[in-house]
This record gives sequence, structure tokens and C-alpha cells, in this order.
Amino acid sequence: MRSARMDQSVRKRRHSASSATEADVLIVGGGPAGLAAAIYLGRFRHRVVVVDAGESRAMLIPQSRNCPGFPEGISGPDLLQRLRAQAAEYGATLVQDQASSIEPTLGGFGAETNAGRIVARKIFLATGIVDVVPAIPRLGEAIARGSVRLCPVCDGYEVIDRRVAVIGHEAKALREALFLKQYTQHVTLLARYLPDFSASTRRVAMEENIAICDTFKKFVPSENGYEAILKDGEVRHFDVIYPAMGCRVRSELALAMGIECCDEGYVVVDKHQRTSVDGVYAIGDLVKALNQIAVAFGQAAIAATDAHNDLTLGYE
Repeated sequence: MRSARMDQSVRKRRHSASSATEADVLIVGGGPAGLAAAIYLGRFRHRVVVVDAGESRAMLIPQSRNCPGFPEGISGPDLLQRLRAQAAEYGATLVQDQASSIEPTLGGFGAETNAGRIVARKIFLATGIVDVVPAIPRLGEAIARGSVRLCPVCDGYEVIDRRVAVIGHEAKALREALFLKQYTQHVTLLARYLPDFSASTRRVAMEENIAICDTFKKFVPSENGYEAILKDGEVRHFDVIYPAMGCRVRSELALAMGIECCDEGYVVVDKHQRTSVDGVYAIGDLVKALNQIAVAFGQAAIAATDAHNDLTLGYE
């Protein structure tokens, strides 16, 4: 015979399940990838819930001029607001919250959030990445005015003929400096110590006319960019700083679910954006690819269509 405590536990679980928000698809992350997926799934007439902690990397974009369809440019916050409105138009429920855990349940998954439990048949992970940056005074203001930029693929065009400093780990910094040379001849690599860059890196930099400062100490904001203060007191002015220090992948939820990730932390997916756990998809910067809004949109469309076919039509 079951104990009274066991009966009470069962009643609690049943009550929790009955009061949970139900969805066909739960999307964790409200950046461009997650919201684009919500639009597609909503138009496929599925019940969609988007849980968003409000930390999308796109929020940092002051003005994107390479987002297709916006020749005049669009800010990250404006783009996200448009995507949220479009997703809501097609029935998606948008929740400002954070998913603390996701576990398999009978017929799907159960996610715990501060606002309560959400049960869904499919999960889309779109939790993205966080850029690693050095100690730069007034970083938020600098990103807003374009004195610090995080993605040369996105905005290298905007630094044509400007004085650019790249700071970061050797291989990443050199690669970024070489990329930026197609836009400006005024590119400098900053190092704190002589051993920071190898002889081979220095040879390539010299061949490509990329300067190297070996005694960088700190940045000081100026009216039109930043002053780089060197250890001997010399001052170099730069219009733009590009950190090339990599990123932290927000794959904690995926790892907790036992989903396969690569050594760098990115979620491993197949051609349909499916992860190693059946019913779970990963899209956007959480997946190792070109970190671009257009790519996120494409991944969202692929994953949403595959999930729809499986949910509604029963084929892959």
C-alpha cells in the first residue's frame, strides 16, 4: 500500500501537469533565430511559446546595414521588436523569463521557468553566445556609437579608411586583422607583451603591412574613438576597436539535457538542425556557423519546417 506521502507527491505532480502551459513547440531564446522560428511555426498553425531572458546578442547592434531588406539599416532592438510583433500576430506566446531546466516527459518535454511549467512536444534551443571583450571603459556607449565593434563581417564596410585596432588572442586577432585590411590600410594589432605574438604571426603581419604594438597598457575614451596608452607612455589614437577574444556559448541547457556539443561548446546538429536528442532542435549562434542574422533566419526556417512535417504530417 502506498504511503500518504507518496499519494500527496502524485497529486502534486498531477496538479502541476494540469496547470502547466501546453505548446506544440517551446522555443528557448528570443533572438532573430528563435523569433523567426516562432513566425514560421505560427504560420504552420502550431501552438508556440517563446521564453526569452532578454539577453539577445542582437540587442547590442546600434545599426545593421547588411540585414537583407533594410537598405537604410535597422537597429537590433528595432529588428527584435518587429520580429516579436510578427510572431505574436501569428499566435506565438512570448514570455519574458528564463528556462532553468528541461526534461523529457511522456510525449515531449517539460520546462521549468520562474513563471511556471511549460510542456511541449518539441524544443527549439536558440540561446546564442556572449562575446568576450577586454576591459574597455564605457563599453556600452562605445558599442552604441560604433567605436567598439564586435563583428567585422557585419560592419567592416563601415570602417573604410578608418584607424582600427584589433585586440585578442593571436590566431583570432590576426585573422580579424587580415579580414579588415580589405576595408582599411590602417590596422594595428595590440599586444601587452612581446611573446603574445609568434614569429610567424609577426612575419604575416609585416607582409600585410599590419602594425603591431607590443606594449599596450589600457584604453582611454576620446571624443572620436579611443586612445591606446602604451607602457612607455606613448599614445596611439584609434577610431574603432575590434575585440577578437572569442565567445562563450550558452549551451548549459543543452549539456544538461545530454545533447552532443563540440569541444568549443556549440551544439552539434544535422542538416535539419536536429540535435542528438530526438525532438530537440538548435538554431542561431548556438550552432557553429557564420554568426549572421540571415543565417539564423535560414536555420529557423529549416528547423521549423522539419518540426512541422514531423508534428503534423508524420514524416521527416
